[in-house]
Amino acid sequence: MALKKRTSAKTSNVLNGASVGIPPRHIDFQFPNTTPKYFYADNATATTFFAMLSGFFPPGERYFMDSVRYFRNRVTDKQQRAAISGFMGQEAIHGREHDRLNELLAESGFDMDTPDRFVKFGLRILKMLPKRTQLAATTFMEHFTALLAEQLLEDETFQSLADPEMIKIWQWHALEELEHKSVAYNVYEIIGNSHGERIAATAASLVVLLPMLGITWAWMLAKDGKLGSVKDNAIGLNVLFGPKGFVSGIMRRLPEFVDRRYHPDNHDTRALEDTWRQRLFAENGSLYRAYRNRPEGDQVKMA
Repeated sequence: MALKKRTSAKTSNVLNGASVGIPPRHIDFQFPNTTPKYFYADNATATTFFAMLSGFFPPGERYFMDSVRYFRNRVTDKQQRAAISGFMGQEAIHGREHDRLNELLAESGFDMDTPDRFVKFGLRILKMLPKRTQLAATTFMEHFTALLAEQLLEDETFQSLADPEMIKIWQWHALEELEHKSVAYNVYEIIGNSHGERIAATAASLVVLLPMLGITWAWMLAKDGKLGSVKDNAIGLNVLFGPKGFVSGIMRRLPEFVDRRYHPDNHDTRALEDTWRQRLFAENGSLYRAYRNRPEGDQVKMA
């Protein structure tokens, strides 16, 4: 499938991630000493959920990269190859920055070894699948992360409840997840999109990852002395899984992936991406000064 043009990127003789709207951005994140331990809703249960996700991200990003890299030579279209380069660059930086964040979270008292160990165990199981099916699993997990990103950027309640400094790394990560949300799926289409294989990969991913998520979350709360804190647990579960909860909106849309006609770009998020590029990287944006590899002369059109 031809790469959908997502932005008005600069013309260049050599295509790269930035030229097709997927720029790897090096951001100098700063987390002040005043950053609260429970940075989301001042609630241990909800905050631990996001700390767990951050612990999952670095190994997960590397799994995604490996599964796409295996089939990279099958891609001949220059724009799609540039998109893969952008995807690889963004995912590599995401892993690096969440490694840094995880060190900070560990210093503040979270057990960050547990999500790292559990996700690596789960990914070892998924790596036993055929390479094609591993890529199909990646496309499912990229669907999940795109939904997570969209929810994060659209959910005004989330924005209001999160610590204003801590939320910046999540906003940056979410924007870039939307920018590259179609890359792995486009590669999968090139090698032969199989609806049955997508269903099998979805089932395998859920069977492996859902129990891991629940066990890890409970273990981290127990290590923090917060498992069984009835009021905190109830508030956190409602914030995440209640009728208007952060995760509830994601779960309602997760089955879209198994539709025969599914493609990530069927749900157009370009306007949302443009809004957040302005909020983060315009001259008065919250990450303007932290953006270390901004293209020269580029204010916000960069991708």
